[in-house]
Amino acid sequence: MPLGDRGGDKSEARFCGVETEFSDDMPNVITFNLSTGKFDFVVAPLTDPSYRPSLVQKDSLGSASPPFAGSDLVLSPSQWSSHVVGKISSWIDLDSEDETFRIDSETTLRQELAWASHLSLQACLLPSPKGTSCANYARCVNQILQDLSNMQLWLRIPLVVPDDDSMDASSATLVDSWETWNSFRLMCEHHSQLSAALDILSTLPSANSLGRWFGESVRAAIVNTDSFLTNGRGYPCLSKRHQMLITRFFNHNIQIIISGNSGHPKASVDANDFHNRSVADSQRHPLRLYLEYVGHLYQKMDPLPEQERFELGYRDYLQSPLQPLMDNLEARTYETFEKDAMKYIQYQRAVSKAMLDMIPDEEASVKTIVLMVVGAGRGPLVRASLQASEETGRKLKVYAVEKNPNAVVTLHALVKLEGWEDTVTIVSSDMRYWNAPEKADILVSELLGSFGDNELSPECLDGAQRFLKPGGISIPSSYTSFIQPVTASKLYNDVKAHKDISHFETAYVVKIHNAARLTPCQSVFTFTHPKPVNDRESNQRYKKLHFTIPNDTGSAMVHGFAGYFDATLYKDVHLGIEPSTATPNMFSWFSIFFPLRTPICVKPGSKLEVDFWRCCGPKKVWYEWCVASPSPSPIHNSNGRSYWVGL
Repeated sequence: MPLGDRGGDKSEARFCGVETEFSDDMPNVITFNLSTGKFDFVVAPLTDPSYRPSLVQKDSLGSASPPFAGSDLVLSPSQWSSHVVGKISSWIDLDSEDETFRIDSETTLRQELAWASHLSLQACLLPSPKGTSCANYARCVNQILQDLSNMQLWLRIPLVVPDDDSMDASSATLVDSWETWNSFRLMCEHHSQLSAALDILSTLPSANSLGRWFGESVRAAIVNTDSFLTNGRGYPCLSKRHQMLITRFFNHNIQIIISGNSGHPKASVDANDFHNRSVADSQRHPLRLYLEYVGHLYQKMDPLPEQERFELGYRDYLQSPLQPLMDNLEARTYETFEKDAMKYIQYQRAVSKAMLDMIPDEEASVKTIVLMVVGAGRGPLVRASLQASEETGRKLKVYAVEKNPNAVVTLHALVKLEGWEDTVTIVSSDMRYWNAPEKADILVSELLGSFGDNELSPECLDGAQRFLKPGGISIPSSYTSFIQPVTASKLYNDVKAHKDISHFETAYVVKIHNAARLTPCQSVFTFTHPKPVNDRESNQRYKKLHFTIPNDTGSAMVHGFAGYFDATLYKDVHLGIEPSTATPNMFSWFSIFFPLRTPICVKPGSKLEVDFWRCCGPKKVWYEWCVASPSPSPIHNSNGRSYWVGL
């Protein structure tokens, strides 16, 4: 049964498994661990651990099948599929120098995975690579992946790294387990059905080192009972750092698996001795207390906020950016944006401050401010401006300029409904070509994209600036784009699935969730409005950025760059999604993702040198990007061949 009921959470992280020893009585394994133990699934060996193909061949006169854990008929197909994760024999070593042992290992791996596929298991747990070299192991797994239908393969990876946080005296001899994982998945070509299952030990690496795993394809975390402490009442509990890690796993849809035997006074029955249990023992599973503690951690999490529930379906879902000048938005797109109350609160604050600065109290009754909303949509900025007028006691005349004829229909209905006919003039035109009957004191626009300038705000406002009075105010007055390198295995695999270059040269709007942000953000391009009268600066831009990977992160993979923006609406009123200054409770903008055709591996303390261009042509604007160091990448999207925004 699920760990608990957390409002809004329907993820697989609600289900907890248990690792079991081999048994040829699978129905009893299921009954004991699911009915008595209340776990949701078992990670169970498929073959007797003493089995070696070479020995069977020597002792048998005819063909012999491997000693599997019972026939496929002992459980129903739905039980195999829903309640069993296959555990591949842990003794196998496909890179052993002993040829007989290596061949036995390869044969066993193929037999067990073929059997698991026959049973329609959803996943199998592969044992950790035994040494520093895993080429043959990866080769065999990669071959199997080519013909695998839907089954996932989880490679067991112990969560160890030789760093200063480790208190283990032998840690100097350890290899960063991420390096093992990275080598294996690179040899398997980033296959989407290959994931990691992390073995959580009693000592954890640094926070930065842990963080990089949240951008990797991690499906499960195996928590050994040795990692648990004992509280004053004799019950198992986890350290604060372990608790925080488990909570992050829940938030990233990573399932918890309990492994090992009970080491606590309150639960002392052998986990695998279920053949000769007393009646009293049968009422209690030896690992039940560990499950209950994990359930306690899950249940004390706050319910998902309404905003996160809204965003759940968009997490790590790649969307092509809007083409605001070439295309007209649909009604449902307008409706989504208009629900973002925080955005319009900020706009109203900015307009109010601008009005108060523009007209002193003693002139408020005699002067009227001319305000133009360029790109008025269905009217939310018109409403915010009029509410600012009412709040400040300043008289206002509004021009609502909108190029989408369908939105103009709604605007007319809104003006009539609200009785704004004497205050608001609706203009059905592209702001770049409209000839205004008078100059504006304030120009208000909502043209920002996820990267600030990626929906052509600079080009549109340059065109509209001609009808702003000298000394007039533009809201927003400036905006800056930001990027940071990220590990984002899921996004990379989703782009890679298209099997072409053009998708790797497209910037996507995406609610990035399963990602590791490897360094703080750095600013890229800034635009200011209105431009000074004599400023003939082009909207083309070029920026070289230098990122430093923290020493305690360990090595990491850069799959691309997450992009954000921060805008100054007016003076101290800002709006943005850059993580360190993001406006809370706002969902109009997700981040933007610039993928890399070939991921770049970065070492701890190394420099990552990145180049970004904003290019302008007669009919389109586009971005180009590349990595210069530590290893050069191709320049992506040269001449806007794959992705551009049309003028």
